[in-house]
Amino acid sequence: MKISSFLAIAFSLFVSINTSAQTTPVQNASIPKDAQVDVTLTDFKDVPLPHEIMVFRSKNYDKEYSGLTNDSGKFSIRLPAGDKYDLFVLGFKDSTSYDVLDIPAPQGNAYYKKPFILSFQFMPSKNFVLENCNFDNGKATLQESASPVLDELVNYMKRKEDDRIELGGHTDDVGDDASNQKLSLDRANSVKDYLVSKGIDANRIVTKGYGESQPMNKAKTKEARAENRRTEVTILE
Repeated sequence: MKISSFLAIAFSLFVSINTSAQTTPVQNASIPKDAQVDVTLTDFKDVPLPHEIMVFRSKNYDKEYSGLTNDSGKFSIRLPAGDKYDLFVLGFKDSTSYDVLDIPAPQGNAYYKKPFILSFQFMPSKNFVLENCNFDNGKATLQESASPVLDELVNYMKRKEDDRIELGGHTDDVGDDASNQKLSLDRANSVKDYLVSKGIDANRIVTKGYGESQPMNKAKTKEARAENRRTEVTILE
């Protein structure tokens, strides 16, 4: 991660020539009370990352602000001064935490004339499991409890409109290999059907059934087998 030094910018304030303003403890009501923040987000090869969400979480008021990168991996946002902000880049069901941005409160007739310039490097996750994407026992029928995580995937794919994904179905080791391979593919196709029903282009989705060939946990316990029954999403290049 690299972050431009904004300490100097933080004190690059425009101050009125009126000398009394330099000692006034309260900011003039007509002066802007926020600051512009310009953000650039790239991967570790400096390739811009479009359609990524960065969240600024206020430490003083527990309020969140967010920005969405454009095709050049950039966005601008205005944040209230006199606060510190935790910075996060949102992934699917997770987030990457970065530094803390401090925007001191200007006083008197001072205000932030220049923006804070922030530059980050980030590597989005290319593979994740759809937690609670459950099916009826031995079938490819999605349970109602699967809807929340699938709706999140729908929203993710609408935001990341250029992404193509593989849906990989996985089973436990109960039953024969051929039946498990077919069941895993049928389940992946059920998830695809759900996404398509919500407006996602079918051409953006590839399905594969891996059966029991790629267990996450090789133990023979009930808990291990539950962990191995899963649907994985892989972002395709």
